[in-house]
Amino acid sequence: MQEATLSSLRAFPQQLQQFYEAVPAEYVHWTPASWEGIPSETFTAIEQICHVRDIEIDGYHVRFRRLLELDRPELESIDGYQLAIERRYAEASASDVFQVIHRAREKTVALLEGLDAHQWTRCGYFEGYGHVTVKSLAHYLCSHDQQHLAGIQWLLGQIDSNNNQ
Repeated sequence: MQEATLSSLRAFPQQLQQFYEAVPAEYVHWTPASWEGIPSETFTAIEQICHVRDIEIDGYHVRFRRLLELDRPELESIDGYQLAIERRYAEASASDVFQVIHRAREKTVALLEGLDAHQWTRCGYFEGYGHVTVKSLAHYLCSHDQQHLAGIQWLLGQIDSNNNQ
């Protein structure tokens, strides 16, 4: 596995927390007039971090485990918008969410760092992505991270524009 990807996966929780903490408290539930151009799902700042938490645990933890334990499993996509409603993201405590994100990512990185060359090549089919290996799934997780860092930066840009009209 590329050290750059593992390094990015390790650094992500702290980066996400720093970006989130840059959002003024009165804007954590704020929605812009238009979501045009957002590089992630159309979630408020608090919803962004809840989504990241749930996709890490209910998505990637499950997917990695299935790829490692089963022969060519089918990996389901998750409806993040439905989870946001069911789990009441808007009512979440950011500090609680970040505690879970940090622990979950430590678990993910420990798993990936412990894999041998054969395990990286185990494969399956991921809904919406097609054929995947454990290695490609790690890259997709890193990509997902970057989308949500960009999503919060995009929100910060919208907040700034909103405040300076």
